[in-house]
Amino acid sequence: MKEHQHKPTSVRWQVSAALAAFALVSYMARANISIAAETMMPALHLTKIEMGEIFNGFLIGYAIFQIPGGILGDRLGPRKTLAASAFVWCMATLLTGLTPWLVRGSLWLTFAVLWVVRFGLGLAEATTFPVGNRVVRNWMPPSERARAGSIMFMGTCTASAITGPLVPWLIGRMGWQLSFVVGALPALIAAVVWYWWFRDSPDEHVGVNAGELTLIQSGELHKVAQGTPASSLRKLLRDRNVLLLTLSYTSEGYVLFLFVFWLYIYLVEQRHFSMIRGGWMAALPWLTALALTPFGGALCDFVASRHGRLQGARVVVVLGYSVTSATLFLAAYAGSAYVSVAALALSIAFLMASEAGFWSAATHLAGRQVGAVSGVMNTAGIAGGILSTFLVSVFVEHFGWLAALASGSLMSFGCAVAWLTIREEKPGLPARVKGFDSK
Repeated sequence: MKEHQHKPTSVRWQVSAALAAFALVSYMARANISIAAETMMPALHLTKIEMGEIFNGFLIGYAIFQIPGGILGDRLGPRKTLAASAFVWCMATLLTGLTPWLVRGSLWLTFAVLWVVRFGLGLAEATTFPVGNRVVRNWMPPSERARAGSIMFMGTCTASAITGPLVPWLIGRMGWQLSFVVGALPALIAAVVWYWWFRDSPDEHVGVNAGELTLIQSGELHKVAQGTPASSLRKLLRDRNVLLLTLSYTSEGYVLFLFVFWLYIYLVEQRHFSMIRGGWMAALPWLTALALTPFGGALCDFVASRHGRLQGARVVVVLGYSVTSATLFLAAYAGSAYVSVAALALSIAFLMASEAGFWSAATHLAGRQVGAVSGVMNTAGIAGGILSTFLVSVFVEHFGWLAALASGSLMSFGCAVAWLTIREEKPGLPARVKGFDSK
């Protein structure tokens, strides 16, 4: 009986699954407009460049609040921060659908209100991954953090796979405006359930027993025993590895948002799939990513246990982005629409499998400042996303889809090269950061 009582419970993995659900709802709220855009543009008389600006409204808000959102999560705790954020997602998604009914007769005003609403959605969604990474640090021992992070990103893959077929189905039955009204409900449910069930610290959750609490705190106890001071955010932001990590994540944002905002439009316009069939074709790459993403986290933890946390992250990112670059180039040049979809599937799958490397490296380097440093890294990713939404629309309008996809291939290759220069040895960091999570 005593042995049974001390066998660790698995609440930490339930928390990881809850983060995946949060990421799923978050991505559905941001990505649904990329599917609805094909119907919205003619209905609202918007050009691709104007729709790209509305996409950018989200990304600008998302970028502005990454660092403040991460700091807010560090100070207020993930429970309050993410619950409040999800409630705002609900309101912003609802208003996206209601705007043409609330603002009548002025196309310019409709465009402006949509931009502001998507900007507000971006502000609220900025907390998702920096604060989610804070949850991973609070709830997972170092040896399991990459896998937990990959589970969180499985939610984004699931959302992207669901959004492709679901939104066209909703639009076909109730119109694009009501599809946003229905899409607001999951965010409201997420806000209520998260605040009711989650706790900021494992020792506050009634489901965590002594065995699991000891397991979770093992890495933290080792850190405290070393007697090292907390790392300063300013010092971390001057660190070479943190700077390279941040710079390389601009490539992630560029390529990811190329897929998030433009994949469905590419398949319908360039590859000539119907609206419904294009939705299913857009889902296939994300389903492939859903299957491959956890292997990225497992590989990262496996290599890290033998060669150090940064080496584990580097193997995953360099491998993943090299494959992403090659397959995205193949997708652009493929003569067959189905070969292109298969190449896009591999490209997105390896892109998402690499996420565990970025976020486990941020946790390893940041120490107690994990929310803030994650926010800095994700800000760079969103800057890449803003660049992507602007440049892709220009490339498509003036040079065609081949140039648009080739730009993503080049960015992926640049990310892989940058990661070859990130190394475990860090003489400039405090001893705690060097030793913490090193194996």
